[in-house]
Amino acid sequence: MSNFDYDLFVIGGGSGGVRAGRLAAELGAKVAIAEEYRVGGTCVIRGCVPKKLLVYGSRYSSAFADARNFGWTSDSLRFDWPTLIGNVRREVDRLNGVYTRTLEKAGVRIILDRAVLDDPHTVRLANGDAPISAKTILVATGGHPMIPKLPGSEHLISSNECFQLEELPASIAIVGAGYIGMEFASIFAGLGVQVTVIHRGDQVLRNFDADLRDGLAEAMRKRGIDIRINTETAGIEKVDGGYRVHFKRGDSLHAGLVMAATGRLPNTMGLGLDEAGVDLGWNGHVVVDEFSRSSVGNIYAVGDVTDRVNLTPVAIHEATAFAETVFNDQATPVDHMMIPTAVFSDPEIGTVGLSEESAREMGHVVDIYKIVFRPLRYTLAGRDEKMLMKLVVDMASDKVLGCHILGPDAAEIVQMAAIALKMGATKVQFDMTMALHPSAAEELVTLRHKWEAPTPMAGSDAAA
Repeated sequence: MSNFDYDLFVIGGGSGGVRAGRLAAELGAKVAIAEEYRVGGTCVIRGCVPKKLLVYGSRYSSAFADARNFGWTSDSLRFDWPTLIGNVRREVDRLNGVYTRTLEKAGVRIILDRAVLDDPHTVRLANGDAPISAKTILVATGGHPMIPKLPGSEHLISSNECFQLEELPASIAIVGAGYIGMEFASIFAGLGVQVTVIHRGDQVLRNFDADLRDGLAEAMRKRGIDIRINTETAGIEKVDGGYRVHFKRGDSLHAGLVMAATGRLPNTMGLGLDEAGVDLGWNGHVVVDEFSRSSVGNIYAVGDVTDRVNLTPVAIHEATAFAETVFNDQATPVDHMMIPTAVFSDPEIGTVGLSEESAREMGHVVDIYKIVFRPLRYTLAGRDEKMLMKLVVDMASDKVLGCHILGPDAAEIVQMAAIALKMGATKVQFDMTMALHPSAAEELVTLRHKWEAPTPMAGSDAAA
């Protein structure tokens, strides 16, 4: 019989913590999870899911405009923010209930409180209850928005507060041009807000393929979003009617709201990890090995708190591997290669594998295949917006190292392409695959000519 209260104690009830707790319980472990806010974590409560619902809502403005040339007319359309955000909040509440019931059904004890480590096997709750002992402890506390240290930074909102807005501002300035900045810029612009993106770098979406970065910036500017690169923020001042954002070069900008989208930091402060002997990395993340084990043998960590690949499906995969390793005697390391990801901007990005730049930096001699064309749906709509598809191919092995898409349904297409890349598919195998016509995705299997110089813009019938 165990000398511990629990076989597994999970700190953090997000996607990773819930998956690990449920699987461990189903494998026979006695499990408890402590969550200080709401079960579901960042993704479900204040991240991916509510954000994607806002993305859907923001895209109707373009869809209605496109519909006119397809024969649909309506002069009575009106957008109501309280309706959208109210429905989004209700869906979040529903999912919170689903996650809670999933844990309860598996026999996991849910503790709605903050938990802190006293030592490697002991957890203390903020409510003052008696300490709890556990054989294994899993830290799955995720991350939080990083607010830059600037004069007036107290005036900045983060993505968290976007879901709490009771009304939309007439204008917003977004500091930062990564995933979150680009996505919320598209959301607000689609809902009729005047948007300015402020970025100190030389292009949006650092570390993405250069063609995706350039293509997205150009498309968003055409949609009326003001993207200011090589612009560093000096401070934010509260003024009548909103805020004034001051730049280091001396000029300024007025906006109704100012949002920080400058990255996220792991939630490790005040958890007692140092006291328990857990090694932390440069930004406070929990340092783990390939099995998600920390420097303390019985303490593990998964998800954003480890700052490996900060994506919800990665946290879920890491949690699954953790449960298999610790509670099913199946040592399961996590492979972080070939992870597909999307930016739900407008237009959308889907990408998997190496960018052209990364492939060359790693020593690959590559062939590039790409095409830029107007999707069929935009021909009747009359929209002057192009789609990009690109393959990065290793010249020596013919393996497809990267697949990058900008345009409608990019995420859905890349999810399937990721299977092929994970299996080591070659360009010849792509070429041997029959095309599905008419579709945008068929371009991935009909690319025949290596990219050497700009080619004439292809039409929607490029694959004919």
